[in-house]
Amino acid sequence: MSSAKPPALPNEKPERRDPPLRRWLNVACRSLHVVGIILLGAALLAGTATTSGALLTAASGLGMLAIDTWRKPAHLAEVSGFGVLAKLPFVALAALIPSASLALFWSIVIVSMVLSHAPAAFRHWRLFVRR
Repeated sequence: MSSAKPPALPNEKPERRDPPLRRWLNVACRSLHVVGIILLGAALLAGTATTSGALLTAASGLGMLAIDTWRKPAHLAEVSGFGVLAKLPFVALAALIPSASLALFWSIVIVSMVLSHAPAAFRHWRLFVRR
């Protein structure tokens, strides 16, 4: 007897994994992410070193992305998951072009707020699927 699951039908929800404490890990990562963004924004506005805020934001953001992607691999093909990947080049530009970093910071914050607070049907709309 095979323990493999049959392929999902087009209307079925994709497989989701839910390890113990996943919710609390995600809450911790989100909390650290907000702290990192505040530190980064304050440093950009003050014209001081952005290293600690940038590192905390990057580490916590990658943690959230890893948790979400592990839980639901199809996440990266949805608007919300792809949006995270699409923001990364702008983060790199902010690091490479310091004179543009403040404008890029606010652009990324606005895009992030729209993606995280949009209706679920939009956030979870699957990109790259044949219709």
